[in-house]
Amino acid sequence: MLTAGASESPLALAAESASGRARALALDAMARVATKPTSAVGYKSTGTVVIIGPEEAAIAAAEALHPRLECTVVTAPASARKAGRANARSEFVIAREKVLQISGHLGQFAVVVAAPAPLGGANLLQKLANPRTHFDLVLDLTDPPFLRHELRPFGYYAPGGDPNALRVALAEMPEMIGEFEKPRFFRYDPAICAHSKSGQTGCTRCLDACPAGAIVSLIEEVAVDPYLCQGAGLCATVCPTGAMTYVYPTLPDQLRRLAALLKAYRAEGGDHPFLLLHDAEAGRHRLAALTAELPDNVIPFELAELGSLGMEAWLAALAYGAEKVFWLSTSGTPPSVIGAVSEQSYYAGKILEGMGYSPSRLQMLGGDDAAILAALGSGQDDIQWPPAAFGGVDEKRTVLRLAIEHLYTHAPAPQEAVALPQGAPFGEVLVNRDTCTLCMACVSVCPASALSDGADLPQLNFVEANCVQCGLCEGACPEQAIERTPRYLYDGQERRRSRVLNEEAPFLCVSCGRPFATRQMMDRMTEKLRGHWMFDSDEALRRLKMCGDCRVRDMFAGGGHRPGEFV
Repeated sequence: MLTAGASESPLALAAESASGRARALALDAMARVATKPTSAVGYKSTGTVVIIGPEEAAIAAAEALHPRLECTVVTAPASARKAGRANARSEFVIAREKVLQISGHLGQFAVVVAAPAPLGGANLLQKLANPRTHFDLVLDLTDPPFLRHELRPFGYYAPGGDPNALRVALAEMPEMIGEFEKPRFFRYDPAICAHSKSGQTGCTRCLDACPAGAIVSLIEEVAVDPYLCQGAGLCATVCPTGAMTYVYPTLPDQLRRLAALLKAYRAEGGDHPFLLLHDAEAGRHRLAALTAELPDNVIPFELAELGSLGMEAWLAALAYGAEKVFWLSTSGTPPSVIGAVSEQSYYAGKILEGMGYSPSRLQMLGGDDAAILAALGSGQDDIQWPPAAFGGVDEKRTVLRLAIEHLYTHAPAPQEAVALPQGAPFGEVLVNRDTCTLCMACVSVCPASALSDGADLPQLNFVEANCVQCGLCEGACPEQAIERTPRYLYDGQERRRSRVLNEEAPFLCVSCGRPFATRQMMDRMTEKLRGHWMFDSDEALRRLKMCGDCRVRDMFAGGGHRPGEFV
């Protein structure tokens, strides 16, 4: 999404019935909700393009683009004699090089080609003695292309042997000169990121989900390249902690829009509101073709991208009074978006099912028009609940809690807890008390404060509401004493209560009586060190049973027994 285009005309939705009129007024009420603007990311292009591919096709493309663009053609070397040589033509340069790598974005594409040892690779423009270091645009005519992400960088064109796609690229590329901008779609808080800690890798959901390859691991946290990010929103949708959030618009703004929409629809006499999420481009065009037959109770809700709204907002929409939430996919919806949304909706559906609601309240729609209209026109439910009043919350887990607690209060068949599939971001941690030594390695890596120590007491405590099932604690435990169990516990008070997973009687310093270890830990340490040359005396073994301060004092005092010592 580069530059703001002309606004689309409103969808021609029917407004004859009570629900149709309520829908029109509800959409108008939602449109009046102000949203906070996000910052922008800028690009600059002067029109230099590198064309990579078979020589005949690449030269033909360069001839079509010249003189509007400054072209460099790169073709595979025909022989060792020709390798590395560039043929200068008056119109453009032809370089016969082996391309190793392409990286970057509009205005900043780097092309690395083969170079003699020990370099191995070199910047193409530098090898051609060009003062530039980067190209503005890339036309990749190889098949498969060098960059294979579902969402490729702005300025990178890879028609893949499709003549029509090539014609579109050749027509669009000359227009890509000047300064452009797009929204900054995300916000990242490394303080609550569950990616990695102390050498242990936990959550990789955003890395796995990003269809643009814009996210990389920095060991302890992740980084998002704002120039590669195209706003698919999956990073925020799959993030279990809320470390990654979508800000185009923000979560509080989306909640206000949803609440205003559904409140107005109900107030104006609408029945059985079905919320239909669609993206602002292909989804909007697909919806426009369906409007004549769209049921009057189906309310469109436009998103920048289909995957940009997560589980917390879907369940909040139900809590606000939506009877169902649908997603409208198209042939252009990236498979990663469909996969991630479907997975998250499966988890949410299990949580609904545990309260007695049908998981079909959340559905991904695809296929032909008849199948979509059939799904939208069926399955109205008589189970109703008063709309929730929460809003303005900019914290994913809190919104989830508020939405689920509201739905649970009015649930038709509530259970105490429901088992969830592996990968779900909710659950408990179980500890084997026979093998756990209370070393607290798990506490040191927990990113969500779900695990904590007992301060002055040898305890391991757990708050289930905070657990995101990232697995860092499991990986960090040297005794393999931890096991995760995905589930959702509905009792909010119980979920937020700190409970003891393991505890022991404290071991007291034999000198001052202060607790400083566990009896099990001290017994193991004494047993392991008995017989070691450094601990071959009773005084040395006894010193092990002292706290750090007393141990130092005893060493300087000579280690003898003194009157008044605590034994």
